[in-house]
Amino acid sequence: MSARESSPGTPPPPPPSLAPAVTVRALINDPGLGIDVTLLAGENGLDRTIRHPRIQKSGLALVGHFHGIVPTRVQILGQTELSFLHRLSADDRKRSLRGFFRLDLCCVVLTQGTRHNDEGSGVGVMPVPELVECAEETGTPLLLADERSSTAINAIHGLLDDRLAPRIRLHGVLVDVFGVGLLLMGASAIGKSESALDLVMRGHRLVADDVVECDYRPPGMVFGAAAELLRHHLEVRGLGILNVKDLFGVTSIRERKRIDVVVKLVEWSKDTEYDRLGLDDRYHAILGVKIRELMIPVRPGRDMASILEVAARNELLKNAGHHAAREFFGNLEGSLLSERPHDESAVMPPVAMRQPPSSDVGAPRPAHHRPRPPESSAGFAVVIPPKPRGNG
Repeated sequence: MSARESSPGTPPPPPPSLAPAVTVRALINDPGLGIDVTLLAGENGLDRTIRHPRIQKSGLALVGHFHGIVPTRVQILGQTELSFLHRLSADDRKRSLRGFFRLDLCCVVLTQGTRHNDEGSGVGVMPVPELVECAEETGTPLLLADERSSTAINAIHGLLDDRLAPRIRLHGVLVDVFGVGLLLMGASAIGKSESALDLVMRGHRLVADDVVECDYRPPGMVFGAAAELLRHHLEVRGLGILNVKDLFGVTSIRERKRIDVVVKLVEWSKDTEYDRLGLDDRYHAILGVKIRELMIPVRPGRDMASILEVAARNELLKNAGHHAAREFFGNLEGSLLSERPHDESAVMPPVAMRQPPSSDVGAPRPAHHRPRPPESSAGFAVVIPPKPRGNG
């Protein structure tokens, strides 16, 4: 999957033929299921595939409402559905179950089917005989779990979330730095493995080198692990293939890690403008999940291990709500606003305007007339305050 230079959209889903799937046979034989499941009928359909990690409760389907039923999802019939079937007549049960099992279902799981039910106790009921008959007719695997519906559903969900998780294989190096999963990507021989080796020697942990197996986990996380044959190994040009676990101990490796930051290593070029502020976040899409991306130029003399350590620390700060670049520019803007002149909005005092010359120049002045005050060179009258009167 190619890197995105800006916030990417969700990539198209994989074709149905490439989507992960698990057979019913593999489901019931998987030791990770954690509950005991018995096959009651439909052995011929054990190779049917399950393609959806969520189960489906099929209560409405028993009354003929088949809208929304997904055949590739595990169908659950719990004590509520089984008690409903017990209240029907034999003909009605057969008619209802035949329509349900003809949907080409991957499998049907009965929960608490081996326990008797006292009227109103809600402890479970025995499977009705028409269930086995209809399952055999259509070749649909009919499974029986002794656990309660909630326990069986959680167990099936937990297993299918892992077995049916969308997966992709990427070329890169995944390291755990201060608990932050850094996925180093870039052209071949750019220095990904050498940077990972420096980080391991500083006490950090290698997850995968060269090939990273990525899988999706809800609600929106991508985890990475090493390919089986390459696990714990690191290739360094000039030294060859190294076993990191044998060289540095078990504390230098990790089997699996969430990918938190994608670090794209590129060759330094004076004609390329690199991010020097860090105000805007860039993202890289893996399996539809947007992961923060950093583009770091590589050239001789740069201590890449230190830069990657600081990148991990900065990611921890951002997750804690501290964005250094935005806080700096916020403080800078506040400082510039506080340095405005204090008298910028001051109101000038009123000024007495010069009186126009009178037309009656030769007219006698009244006795109470006071002499005109002297004028300034600008034409404004200069107001001279009166002298205070003294006692003498």
